Amino acid sequence: MNLVWVFVGGGLGSLCRYSISRLMANYEMDFPLATFIANVISCIILGYLVGLTLKDGLSENMRLLLMTGFCGGFSTFSTFSAESFQLLQNGNIGTAMLYIGVSIIVCLICIWLGLKLAN
Repeated sequence: MNLVWVFVGGGLGSLCRYSISRLMANYEMDFPLATFIANVISCIILGYLVGLTLKDGLSENMRLLLMTGFCGGFSTFSTFSAESFQLLQNGNIGTAMLYIGVSIIVCLICIWLGLKLAN
């Protein structure tokens, strides 16, 4: 049954990430904003869920559904890495460094923010 929880959560997270990319497709940018937005939102959600787990506890099923499944399907480190590599390969070194640096710093802040929201 654990696989079902992860499967359902991952599917929902992937659909949300895809929806963000479709919404952002209308905007032409050098900066990979859709992936950045998905990762930021996922970090806030994950931080909040970790905070809830530490505070009140979440059932194993909810952790599998929301943390492993949804946040795993919604956030996308592989896409972040591929986009960073592509920016570097295309000579957009400044944009790549900005994307990498801002993503790491903002996502760490979002984990912290999510933890604070849970308390």
